[in-house]
Amino acid sequence: MAIPTIHRNSKPDDESAKAESKGNNREARIPHTLPTTPDPAAAKDLRMILDGQFGQIREEIRRMLDDEFFLPQVEGTLDENRDALIPLLERFRDGGYSWDSFSQANGGTGKADRSVIGLETLAHANLSAMVKGGVQWGLWGGAIDNLGTERHRRYIKPTMDLDLLGVYAMTELGHGSNVQALETTATYDPETQEFIINSPSPSAKKVYLGNAAKHGTIAAVFAQLYTPGVEESHGVHCLVVPIRDENHEPLPGVTIGDHGHKGGLLGVDNGTLMFDNVRIPRENLLNRFADVDEEGNYHSPIESQNRRFFTMLSTLIRGRIAVGGAANAATRTSLDIAVRYATRRRQFNSGGDTQEKRIIDHRSHRLRLLIPLAKSYALMLLHNEVTGRLYNQQRQINEEVLDLANPTEEQLIQSRELESWAAGLKVMATQHATKTIQECREACGGAGYMAENLLTVFKADSDVFTTFEGDNTVLIQMVAKEMLTAYGRDMADLSPIDMVRYGIDEVGDLLRRRSGLSRTVQSAIDVARKSNDNSIFDAGYQVELLEDRAQSILKSLASRMRNARKLEPTEAAKLVDEAQDHMIAAGWARMDSLALQHLVEAEAKLPADSPARPVLEQVRDLYALSTIVEHAGWYQEHNVLPSSRIRVARAAIRDLVDSLGPWAEVLVDAFDVPKAITTVPMLQDAGVDSPRYA
Repeated sequence: MAIPTIHRNSKPDDESAKAESKGNNREARIPHTLPTTPDPAAAKDLRMILDGQFGQIREEIRRMLDDEFFLPQVEGTLDENRDALIPLLERFRDGGYSWDSFSQANGGTGKADRSVIGLETLAHANLSAMVKGGVQWGLWGGAIDNLGTERHRRYIKPTMDLDLLGVYAMTELGHGSNVQALETTATYDPETQEFIINSPSPSAKKVYLGNAAKHGTIAAVFAQLYTPGVEESHGVHCLVVPIRDENHEPLPGVTIGDHGHKGGLLGVDNGTLMFDNVRIPRENLLNRFADVDEEGNYHSPIESQNRRFFTMLSTLIRGRIAVGGAANAATRTSLDIAVRYATRRRQFNSGGDTQEKRIIDHRSHRLRLLIPLAKSYALMLLHNEVTGRLYNQQRQINEEVLDLANPTEEQLIQSRELESWAAGLKVMATQHATKTIQECREACGGAGYMAENLLTVFKADSDVFTTFEGDNTVLIQMVAKEMLTAYGRDMADLSPIDMVRYGIDEVGDLLRRRSGLSRTVQSAIDVARKSNDNSIFDAGYQVELLEDRAQSILKSLASRMRNARKLEPTEAAKLVDEAQDHMIAAGWARMDSLALQHLVEAEAKLPADSPARPVLEQVRDLYALSTIVEHAGWYQEHNVLPSSRIRVARAAIRDLVDSLGPWAEVLVDAFDVPKAITTVPMLQDAGVDSPRYA
């Protein structure tokens, strides 16, 4: 079946080039240029939109962070860097934010969204503190809270209060992303009613563990669980294993290593763990989804080992969402610093000018900073949506509407989509951080390389975000796999006549019927279709272009994967492996579209008379057109956009950064990064004052 596309632009390329060489000269210019004198009031409205439903907690934490106390260490020994984080987390705890990480049943607030937003906002100032807090309350604490039961409640309050620092011991030297193949074993001994924790080989060493090298005294250890009389493992389960005694020395059978200096995050005490037949009580098994009785009989409300495993891991996606949010927060801080430097620093004059130009006045500089700034807007809005969905899931659990062990079909679909979006957002945000923080560093020249100006610190500390909480190459394939699952389910529901009709439907309609576009986005698409002028500045048309790419790639991937069902497992696995590049492309296309949709929604929430409305409109144009140009080859190969329209889009991007240039500080003011963080020495040395809008 041929892949349908948006054919309204699909004339043969030379013919369309001739036809559009006249009409599109007009479209090459942006519809309007913003005033050269920015309106300070726009920053407030933009901030309100970006903060969304989380404005209050973000504001609370920003005010707390407006203190040099929270800035990352740029000097000192390894031990000094590590110990410096404890007072920061104590201040965070004293604000009550540690309680948000835990369910109401365990004495917390049950507000998982506040927990995620709290750690994200902390990352504006200090990624080491964010990571250590995430390990303590999100990973170690989250394992106890989400996988444990009443008998494990005694660990919760000491964890909240930082009296018990824990380790999340999942990753092994031989198995990182492939958690199901972990080698560490937990073997039940009915005679003593104990589990024996053992590392059977060097590759079973637990590695990269925060809190392990210095501060942690207890660990949530993921291991293959064995019971008497059953040769095969019951799968990976989590158990609580003490690792240090009251003198802070390793317990018998526990070997603790220290990773020492890393590429960044020097305040986080990452270390290793090995176990030599360490015995723990039977009750230390976190038994929400499976248990072993005194005689050694294994019980679980979830029969399928595979579904049991993924149910256990699904309860821990909060950490993945927090990592994505933190990466984008660090990126926003870096953009804030780089943009302010660009409005102060002068280089080169024009013609007979006696004064050199500000570097923001050079178009190349605007292009390198404002395009990623637009993407940061999109990612923050998408992060709000994913965090809101996490809150709704937690609320259903608190109200006992959702039983994770026995969800309804609809709840299962919603849970899988949330996991998919969380994975995709983490990939987008962390890759964006890696690229953009480096661009910010280079945009500030030699000054940007000085640690005191923080850009190199954020660069080093965020680097590992692309590979922890899931390697990005693996996670983006999760997005594609969830799309394929939904595609297959929906196709199975179609009647023969529906199948015929589906063949001529516009691309994306099927998935839209499943997950639904918001009313705002659908309305924008309807307006664009009705007008039929295909303006590249039309929000609905932009969404259609990105959705067209996402759905076309999905359909071709589904067609490619269909044959896997007929093959033997080995051959099927080979086919899937060969299609990984295709799955990665499908995942990225889906996330690009979702990010744009949330910009469209945000724009519609602004009052028509808000000075921020035309600014956000151009931010949306910049994100959409830069994404389309990035994938120009696909749009031309699939006859969706001719080369003449790609040229128009490129010209429009140049006009957009010119228009937005005078508003650059307003755009970063909307992030509301505390001045104590962004007032770095190089801004004082740049020699030109520039107002900061309140």
